[in-house]
Amino acid sequence: MSNDSEVDMKDVELNEVEQEKQPMTEGKAGNNYAISPASEKNGIVKVKIPDEESKFTGLSKEELMKVAGTPGWVKVRWALLILFWLGWLGMLAGAIAIIIQAPRCKPLPEMNWWNYGPLYQIGDVNSFTKSSDLKGLAEKVQAMDELKVKGLIIGPIHVSSADEPEELKLTEISKEAGNLIQFQELIKAAHKRGISVVLDLTPNYKGKEPWFADAVSTVVKLESALMHWLGEGVDGFLFYGVEKASTAAPSLWEDVEVLIHNQTESVEKKKKVLIGVTEQTSPDDVIAVLNKTGVDLLLTDALRSTSALDVAHTVDRLYSTYGQTRLAWNIGGRIAGHLASLVGFTKVKLSYLLLLTLPGTPVFNYGDEIGLQDEVTKNPTMVWEDSQENLTVSKMDETTTFRKFFKSVSEKRSKERSLQHGEYLPLFNSTSAMAYVRSWDQNERYLIALNWHSEETVTLQLKHAEIPEHATVVFSTSDGKQVDEVLNLAQLEVKPEQGIMLKFPYTP
Repeated sequence: MSNDSEVDMKDVELNEVEQEKQPMTEGKAGNNYAISPASEKNGIVKVKIPDEESKFTGLSKEELMKVAGTPGWVKVRWALLILFWLGWLGMLAGAIAIIIQAPRCKPLPEMNWWNYGPLYQIGDVNSFTKSSDLKGLAEKVQAMDELKVKGLIIGPIHVSSADEPEELKLTEISKEAGNLIQFQELIKAAHKRGISVVLDLTPNYKGKEPWFADAVSTVVKLESALMHWLGEGVDGFLFYGVEKASTAAPSLWEDVEVLIHNQTESVEKKKKVLIGVTEQTSPDDVIAVLNKTGVDLLLTDALRSTSALDVAHTVDRLYSTYGQTRLAWNIGGRIAGHLASLVGFTKVKLSYLLLLTLPGTPVFNYGDEIGLQDEVTKNPTMVWEDSQENLTVSKMDETTTFRKFFKSVSEKRSKERSLQHGEYLPLFNSTSAMAYVRSWDQNERYLIALNWHSEETVTLQLKHAEIPEHATVVFSTSDGKQVDEVLNLAQLEVKPEQGIMLKFPYTP
């Protein structure tokens, strides 16, 4: 009995073991994880993984070479190559056609440094700064640069006694003006900012005759003095009564002219300027002095007339004879006095606009940019921003307004080719008003209209083939015309003592 029981127990254990070895089969319907017992071995489970999609990795080198040689691809390649070169040649031909058909730029005229901006004359160094010497002048070079000044006319600063030729020392600086070291510092400071320095070397500047009674003996002394100052870096010279020197000693004066102009061509490649001053006023007399003396620029009294008709005639005559590179325009000067005293306060801005837009080099006396007036002498003390404590509020505002307007117009002149070296086209002139256009090549054009009359408004009916019907205001010397306002040129109203600058574009 016991033996049978032991056998039964062993059978049960073996059956259990066998069941454990059996795979998980006979799953119910719908069981996706059940595996058929007929196809699997005990203990092994198979899971179906979807096959990876095959990816195209391009043709191999061998396949590519095989396909590339087929007739179809050969034709495609040739077609693309021909299209590429046809497109390239078409673009080249188009570029050449544009270049040929486009209007060519006009070559710039030959200009000298004194043609690019205003010259600023400081006849009395002692009146110009607080320190009353050349050192103080050097400290104000930055202020001159802000006005777009291209050259300073300094002096005279040499030793001289009125009508005493024996006391003349053209190479020695007077103690009142400063010393040579200060002068050298002035030259250095000016050149650093691109400003040239012209020396007024008029011998008898304190006396009646600028060349003394014996002009010949005085001219003889010039050569050594010129060489001395050229060695110090001076960029040119100015002489009053220039026609008297050239008449008294023509051969000696010719030597002076040659000396300066030879230096012009050989030293530092920077031209030296020879400036003359004459009392002549008529255009014909001015032309005669220019021809006789050979100066590069000549300062005159020609624009001091109160008649716009005279001013227009003078400009037309001189411009038609010389062009603009030898023309200089001034109203005041070391001897004549200051602009505000000569034309009156109400015409100061009008005069700025005239001088800074005429074809040629504008020349101003120190203080003209702030409306400085002559006092007991023609050398009043210059007024600076840090020395206005003795001025009234209205006077301070007035000087600020003048300077701001001068600076704006001068800056415009320095940037625009039409104003720097553009052609001059007169449009209208009468006893009280004139109008003209400055234009250069394809650059913007500028029309200037001026009315000298103190009471009457002038209506200008401006019509010309080279001007449009309307133009835009750039500057106006008085209220009534706003900047960027568009005006009808056929009915252009200019108020009494008003000047207007307008602009209009180039049209082919």
